Amino acid sequence: MSKQTIDDIEVRGKRVLVRVDFNVPQDDTGAITDDRRIRAALPTIEALRRNGARILLVSHLGRPKGKPDDAVRLSLAPVAHRLSELLGDPVPLAADSIGPSARSVANALRDGDVALLENVRFHPEEEKNEPAFAQALASLAEVYVNDAFGTAHRAHSSTEGVAHLLPGVAGYLMQRELDYLGSALAHPKRPFIAILGGAKVKDKLGVITSLLTKVDRLIVGGGMAYTFLKAQGKEIGDSLLDSGSLEFCRETLAAAGTKLLLPIDVVIADANPFDVGPENVASQVVSVDAIPVGWQGVDVGPATREVFAEAVAGAGTVIWNGPLGIFEFDKFAAGTRSMAQALADSDAITIVGGGDSAAAVEQMGFADRITHISTGGGASLEFLEGKVLPGVAALQDKA
Repeated sequence: MSKQTIDDIEVRGKRVLVRVDFNVPQDDTGAITDDRRIRAALPTIEALRRNGARILLVSHLGRPKGKPDDAVRLSLAPVAHRLSELLGDPVPLAADSIGPSARSVANALRDGDVALLENVRFHPEEEKNEPAFAQALASLAEVYVNDAFGTAHRAHSSTEGVAHLLPGVAGYLMQRELDYLGSALAHPKRPFIAILGGAKVKDKLGVITSLLTKVDRLIVGGGMAYTFLKAQGKEIGDSLLDSGSLEFCRETLAAAGTKLLLPIDVVIADANPFDVGPENVASQVVSVDAIPVGWQGVDVGPATREVFAEAVAGAGTVIWNGPLGIFEFDKFAAGTRSMAQALADSDAITIVGGGDSAAAVEQMGFADRITHISTGGGASLEFLEGKVLPGVAALQDKA
């Protein structure tokens, strides 16, 4: 998918509205606990600064519900502070994303300056993609850059609407996402292996269907594996079951044959560790044919970890989306850690598709040994499914 980028346009002296994804996690005090998304936008911001652009950043944070405390709790003020530290220059925060305060900040920009608009989702019109709100945003600038792949699957005013009103191009982060994910699907170095984890099959029906036509091997782990095991007629105890997807799993198993790889042993617990705490559950390793009633799967077992790692070892391209167990607890993180290690040790092009698997790779210290970690969980899933991403489609194509 070839879209124009910031390298294809003249920005000197122009106000450039840049959609970034600064939806960062914060603790109860509002302090940012992971600034990875802010740092990921720096190459685009720095390039625009060098080229003399007057940069106006726009982002959402969380899901404001119109409550009085949202303006404090979901303000981008901590982001502006952190970005100022990273850039080494003050980044003023407009009091709103449109209106007099936004225009005042925009008009004060000089070549190379950077400013941030307040949380765009404080306006419900943003998610409704209302034309008047998109026009209000567009009126602040002369050029539009989308560098927020994580929101590109949503047709919102700041991700899609504005791109129809201003010349719209991709930032470096967006282009990197499209290059890696696009190449993996269109021209993968083989063998092409995909690993899907996470909770429910229904969240990945389209991805499974799409990838099965492209990959040489599809590995399924995590909570969704138990619905496939149930579809094979196995007892899964109290393990997570997506009953509405059982027929899909049966059909997929029949169509995929040996291309689909499922766990052969699992770690099970006698209670949900989220309910009682991991220290209060008993656990053991059993074959997938021997899960007792009343117990639930919480991770893949050691034999499965070996089989999965062996499949990845000889791969040319690997895409991974979704953890293989309840990695939030170290006691049940061995499967996810083993997969992260396998990708890190591989000579393949390795792509981790955002969300929990990206967080796990970061937390476990393998990020610098992965070829590409996507910044968009939902967006990467829809891209892998073959869906058109509105925020990408609206950008200008290369000639």
